[in-house]
Amino acid sequence: MKPVLVVAILLLALSPTFADVSDFYYNFAEAFNWFADPNTGLTAFPTLLIPLGGRMEGMGTAFTAVADDTGYLDSNPSASSSLQRSELSFYHHSWIADSNLEGVVYTMRYNDLGLGFGGKFLFLPFTEYNEWGERESRGYISETIATMNVSYNFFSNYYFYGLAAGANLKAAYRNVPAEIYPDQSALTGMVDVGILTRVNFLKFFISRSKNFSMGAVVKNLGLPALGEPLPTMATFGIAYSPVRPVTWAFDFSLPFSLNPDLFPAERWHVASGLSVTVTSFLSLHGGFQLRGDNPRVSVGSAIDLEKISFVLNYNLDLSGRLNPADKFSVEAKIHMGDRGRGTQQDRVDDLYLSGLEAYANGRLREAIALWEEALVLDPGFLPARENIDTARRALQLQQEMDQQLQLGE
Repeated sequence: MKPVLVVAILLLALSPTFADVSDFYYNFAEAFNWFADPNTGLTAFPTLLIPLGGRMEGMGTAFTAVADDTGYLDSNPSASSSLQRSELSFYHHSWIADSNLEGVVYTMRYNDLGLGFGGKFLFLPFTEYNEWGERESRGYISETIATMNVSYNFFSNYYFYGLAAGANLKAAYRNVPAEIYPDQSALTGMVDVGILTRVNFLKFFISRSKNFSMGAVVKNLGLPALGEPLPTMATFGIAYSPVRPVTWAFDFSLPFSLNPDLFPAERWHVASGLSVTVTSFLSLHGGFQLRGDNPRVSVGSAIDLEKISFVLNYNLDLSGRLNPADKFSVEAKIHMGDRGRGTQQDRVDDLYLSGLEAYANGRLREAIALWEEALVLDPGFLPARENIDTARRALQLQQEMDQQLQLGE
């Protein structure tokens, strides 16, 4: 936790330096005026567009092709079928002023089948005063999103990552107390669908993991709420690791409307992020999102311990101030094991290497038996299947030679 505390202390210590930045904000905002989108704010449930936190948010939300932890639930529903371990994450996101976003995500994997469940809850304290300054009502405006996820990784084997496909089924509820404004609460449902694959491309390190990823997702396809459409969009993302410690990601998003004449869609937007592993337990990340005239910069770090991880992010955009007391997000993640997949893979590797040793010493039948045992544990381990074919051909040739020698005698 020490690096996280150091970052927090430094940000708090610098807060007086950031106190008077009105000129900077004015000039910065002016530079992005030409990105202004006249169609912003025409959709319901803005909570759907607010990231929970974690590395997904810290990388500027460019996570569609990364999707390697519980952040996949917000970015690409197909990724639960390839996560290394089951995870339980708790999120807190200090969004704007006194609005806060809380969330929880649990995900598990059964070989090529992935399942996940999650929810996030945005609440905003609201106090109404009349023209004489007397308080007339007080309460919370809130939005709740509940998500159920399922995905499957098709065609996966030793050489090919597979083509993962998945979907989120989501229910959204907005609560506006009647004393604040009557008849403004709403309930609706929607789905996300996504695909993901990984390959090797310009790879400068040795690893079984693929270093280049591509993902695509359509989010928030569903019913309108109180006559307002949902923020539906299509996103395409790539992620690239030229060397093992570095991952760069880029997302391109195109909102679209099912009723463009009445509710025109927002313009396209982009996001890019970078993650760098510093040590076995510490990584740093940052990102940039350009959406309309409100660009957002994110920085953060992740502490990955044996059983638990922590991710701390700080975001800066034009909706807030340079005040480290706001714009923080924190994730605490519990690692819940890999359901024995790692131990099984180690056993497959041992059987494969033992088979190679037996083959090199001429014990072909023993080698075949060892590789067949490896395939029982991992049917997609193609090197064992290929070597079995080679060993059987060698065994057949050996038998034919023996028969010819016997006939010659």
